[in-house]
Amino acid sequence: MKSNFKILTIIGARPQFIKASPISHALKKENIKEIIVNTGQHYDANMSDIFFKDLNIPVAKYNLNIGSNPHGKQTGDLLIALEQVLIKEDPDAVIVYGDTNSTLGGAITSSKLNIPVIHIEAGLRSFNKKMPEEINRIITDHVSDLLFCTSIHSKGLLSNEGIVEGVHVVGDVMFDIFNSKKKFIEPSIISKEFALLTMHRAENTSIENLHIRLSQLQKLDIQIQYPIHPRTKKIIKSSNIIIPNNINIIEPLGYMEILNLASASQFIITDSGGLQKEALWLKKHCITIREETEWIETINQGVNKLIKLNNSIDFPNLNTGNFTNPYGDGNASNKIVEIISSYLNK
Repeated sequence: MKSNFKILTIIGARPQFIKASPISHALKKENIKEIIVNTGQHYDANMSDIFFKDLNIPVAKYNLNIGSNPHGKQTGDLLIALEQVLIKEDPDAVIVYGDTNSTLGGAITSSKLNIPVIHIEAGLRSFNKKMPEEINRIITDHVSDLLFCTSIHSKGLLSNEGIVEGVHVVGDVMFDIFNSKKKFIEPSIISKEFALLTMHRAENTSIENLHIRLSQLQKLDIQIQYPIHPRTKKIIKSSNIIIPNNINIIEPLGYMEILNLASASQFIITDSGGLQKEALWLKKHCITIREETEWIETINQGVNKLIKLNNSIDFPNLNTGNFTNPYGDGNASNKIVEIISSYLNK
């Protein structure tokens, strides 16, 4: 039985840094060598370096510095750069996370080189192909050899597309890291009455849609703390967009800083997938400012509400909802690495 396996992990955005942390630690326990490639898709230090520090992720061997570019150029640059790394390292398998262009680039490059692809957080669907992330998910799932789902619902969606081999329901690795960090949460109370906002997706940050979203938020009778994404900050500055008086813009925050702020908030407003789940785990109501969500379980449990662009944002009823966690038992990372080890030893 071979024991000196080498896994190459491709990450490049905030949610992937978080997801990679417990997997990296589990791989180390199994004596599987991990080579980390940071694509640099999030090039801002506050969006990248701070997460490596916060989550104790091993230093990346490769930093590709891809940066923020239009989808075509960014994906093309990723394919070229990753191919060189994969040929040089010749790993036994490649791990990709979620639904970014880094995920897509890693999946396509690896599959073309006949290197097994492992997709963590497989089977999510918004059923909106106008979203780049949806295209990334679908393609990645269809070229992956091992697919790890956060819930039974995700497994069912894969089955609907004819993907049944190599599919495993293990829970959410983000719940693993949340469980390990929750005892360190120290809410820093800015005000006893505020909401936390994160808003960065392209569907909300075009100039026209950003005006609409800010107008919706302005009507909420509560102060809003908004750690801003560098790309959104650039759009606001270049377009001279006026920020409503009830929104306080602050710099991007690290993982623990976000959890602290979320824990102190009355409720959360977000277009992020991760924060929808973190809100659930913190027992905070969530308002998701999107046209749809992949985390349908939170909607069904009455703790998350979708607000589309043509709707108004209402103050949530904080005394309702079911905060039961449908995303595993907090041991997803160990389950994943055990399955990977068994797969590689075949």
